[in-house]
Amino acid sequence: MNTRITELLGIEYPVIQGGMAWVAEHQLAAAVSNAGGLGLIGAASAPPEVVREEIQKAKELTDKPFGVNVMLLNPNAEEVAKVVVEEGVKVVTTGAGSPAKFMPMWKEAGVKVIPVVASVAMAKMMQKGGADAVVAEGMESGGHIGSATTMTLVPQIVDAVSIPVIAAGGIADGRGYAAAMMLGASAVQMGTRFVVAKESIVHENYKQKLIKAKDIDSEVTGMSTGHPIRVLRNKMTREYLKMEQAGASFEELELLTLGSLRKAVMEGDVVNGSVMAGQIAGLISKEETCAEIIRDIVENGEKLLHGVN
Repeated sequence: MNTRITELLGIEYPVIQGGMAWVAEHQLAAAVSNAGGLGLIGAASAPPEVVREEIQKAKELTDKPFGVNVMLLNPNAEEVAKVVVEEGVKVVTTGAGSPAKFMPMWKEAGVKVIPVVASVAMAKMMQKGGADAVVAEGMESGGHIGSATTMTLVPQIVDAVSIPVIAAGGIADGRGYAAAMMLGASAVQMGTRFVVAKESIVHENYKQKLIKAKDIDSEVTGMSTGHPIRVLRNKMTREYLKMEQAGASFEELELLTLGSLRKAVMEGDVVNGSVMAGQIAGLISKEETCAEIIRDIVENGEKLLHGVN
């Protein structure tokens, strides 16, 4: 599989695993990279020494390219940005802001910088700032979301920039892969499907909630605060939406969800925890290895693209 992204990153298949907080650690990243995609370690709000340790552990498990997702709002972002360079990581994806201040350091070290964007304006700004590619993420994705859908966002960004575009949000199988490629993307990024990978450390309760999810089980909290997050409905989301409708303050709402993602991912509390997942959760029916997931997506997607039904 040759696309602009496979050539840019030196990977076999144009499939990238999302840098999900608490989920995207060294085992999952290495498994995705070993399967021919690009695995990502989600730095989230982790201290720099933890990120360094994760990178070193991933290196022990794979000799293929892998990257780190740097959340720019993280107070430790500057130290994490340096760790990436010191450890020789060659790919970085970024979220929650602009990576402009780290760009000279990363570029000098030969790091490929791929910001996640939710608008054409942001994509143009990132290209102007020296980004090597962008991830165009639609609101169908799990976790923090923008307001445009993948179907509308991807082609508009493809038309607006000359750098490669990676489609994300609402992609779970070969049909989503083929659709993204038809919209002009050079690769796809998936999070939710990899959450249920056999190599994923996510608690079994979380995986089972995803596998049992129906199309109507996804909802968005935090619309009124300007920080919308897509999750699977549970007791916590019902309480959150009730408080939100009653006009609770941002601080009160934050207090309700403090540590809730860790609670769900690590402890398996899918009642009071935050079960972040994309709208495609209803398409996921089983746990598979990363290699099986990538093979399924690429093989079926390529058949569709070449007219073989």
